[in-house]
Amino acid sequence: MRIGIDDTDSPRGMCTTYLGAMLIRRLKRAKIAVREARLVRLNPNVPWKTRGNAAVCLDAEGSPREAFRLACTLVEEYADLAHENTHPGVVVSEEPLSEGFYRDAVQGFCTLDDAMSILVESGALYKGYKQKRGLIGATAAAGSRFDDATYEVLVYRDSSLWGTPRSVDRGSLFSADVHTFPHTWDTVDRENDLVVCVPHTPDPVLFGIRGERPGWVALAREEVISEKPGIEQVWTTNQGTDAHLIAARSPGLLDGCSYLLAATVASPPVTLKGGHVVLPVLHMENPLTCLAYEPTKGFRDVVRALAPGDTLRVAGSCRRGSINLEKIQVLTAPETLTSKPPVCERCGKRMTSAGTGKGFKCRKCGGRAKNPEHVQNPRNIHPGWFEVPPSARRHLARPLCRGVREDLLDEVPPP
Repeated sequence: MRIGIDDTDSPRGMCTTYLGAMLIRRLKRAKIAVREARLVRLNPNVPWKTRGNAAVCLDAEGSPREAFRLACTLVEEYADLAHENTHPGVVVSEEPLSEGFYRDAVQGFCTLDDAMSILVESGALYKGYKQKRGLIGATAAAGSRFDDATYEVLVYRDSSLWGTPRSVDRGSLFSADVHTFPHTWDTVDRENDLVVCVPHTPDPVLFGIRGERPGWVALAREEVISEKPGIEQVWTTNQGTDAHLIAARSPGLLDGCSYLLAATVASPPVTLKGGHVVLPVLHMENPLTCLAYEPTKGFRDVVRALAPGDTLRVAGSCRRGSINLEKIQVLTAPETLTSKPPVCERCGKRMTSAGTGKGFKCRKCGGRAKNPEHVQNPRNIHPGWFEVPPSARRHLARPLCRGVREDLLDEVPPP
């Protein structure tokens, strides 16, 4: 059976993955075997998300009714039901639910009515609390299929320490990254000297290590020195897979969806007050604005180095008609030509203009020339992929250390 849970947290605390980890332990005590624990990231642009828009799915074997009872009991015990924006959902299905609904929930938007139709048709056990919005994510999680999967070990705090400052040794995190990158990633941001894997929000998570295989995240986790944790759980996830990206096949882009698209730089990038960088491009001959926000730090220098005529693939979320950049592929960035007066062949001095349409004249010896000198200017950019730093990366965005989705590139030919 599949057990899906969503929307149990709030800005004040709690975490749906923590509730899922607690449920795993109660299921085991009830002789219900959990074969896989999934952390399912959904559309990062959903406006009513709490933080990372994560649902959980447990693949288990045993009594569906007992699993449903235990899951509902835990939600009622731990979810922040008093918060106005917390509307949990619990789903238990003896068969995997709609894969199409899962993909829609990752790449677009789904409605509660759509979720309810799937649940009723499948005969699943389900319960929604308050406005029941969590049934959308719970249904999507229970229908999840990962074409590509990564792993994360989430280490949770002892409940007696919730609400107090976290204690995780900074040096041990950088050491763990040195010894396991690129098999693990987003533990730290070396370029900006920042810790990434320790949250600053009032939830039960102490830290999380992401990687390609359970063995790699376990190896990195062993190096981390911290306060005494409560429980830990390794999750199979769709994080770091670019599962949210859609190949843009037309100029029309939908707000709230994330795309990979081909573009040509239309005019020089502009840096706004506050440090955000605006890049005007043409996408299928239509004007489009790309944005690199201040938190993307050095990535903005890549965007600033682009020039009109450069060809790109860009990946990011569409918001208010603009693309918030997650990464770019520079396809072509040819050297630019600068014209200037030629050097006089007779005396070696630089000539000056003799007037519009009259060529050039040497002031020293009177020598003349018709054509200017063309000089190639080296660029501070070269073809290749560039990404935002780990401190600015979204959960679903695939880091370049994992390579790129070739299937998606095939659907987005160069401009």
